[in-house]
Order: sequence, then structure tokens, then C-alpha cells
Amino acid sequence: QVQLVESGGGLVQAGGSLRLSCAASGGTFTNYVMGWFRQAPGKEREFVAAISTRSIITRVADSVKGRFTISRDNAKNTLYLQMNSLKPEDTARYYCAKSRSAIVILRTDAYDDWGQGTQVTVSS
Repeated sequence: QVQLVESGGGLVQAGGSLRLSCAASGGTFTNYVMGWFRQAPGKEREFVAAISTRSIITRVADSVKGRFTISRDNAKNTLYLQMNSLKPEDTARYYCAKSRSAIVILRTDAYDDWGQGTQVTVSS
């Protein structure tokens, strides 16, 4: 089982930026497709972004396209999510996750190891 620890969340004004990090341990990070998901109160967990093992393929949700960028540093076993032009509707708990698949899949059920999440709150 891979351990994932997110950091970098916080309170930011609308239009601001944050960079989330996810440190991985207990597995071979370079072998895993990784993803970011988020969950707002009263809503289901939703896909945000995913990245292939060597960063060749990235996918982001339509709701964050052009504002969020996913990246990874395999030498540091770390996944990132750069979030720019934040909106109040981006307020949620953000989770990183490891996929059980070798290809980039956007469905939540394709991911089997999850971090505890980091809270992002965007004020208007």
C-alpha cells in the first residue's frame, strides 16, 4: 500500500493561487498513474486531474481547464497541483490518489490508495 500525504491547502481570496503537493512513500512512485480529486460538503468526490507515469499524458476536468496544472517529480516521489485563478466554487477538500490502472482513467473507482486530503477554501 502506498502512503500519500497532501499539503499546501489553505484560505485564499478569489483570483489567487495555491500549489498542492502530495508526498508518496511505500511503493514505486514512478510506476503509478496519479490523480487529484476533490470533495465539497454535501457533494460526491469528483475528478480534478490525472497524470501518466512519465508525465506524457495529463487530463484535467473541464471545470478547471486552463486554471489548474498537474505535474509530478518522480525523483522526489511527489505529485503537484498548481491552482491559479481560484474561484469560490473550487472550495473543497483535495485528495491525491494512486491509480490501479496503467493508463490514465478519470473515474474515482480506478484509484485504490488515497491521502487524507488538504482543505482549500476560496473566499469571494
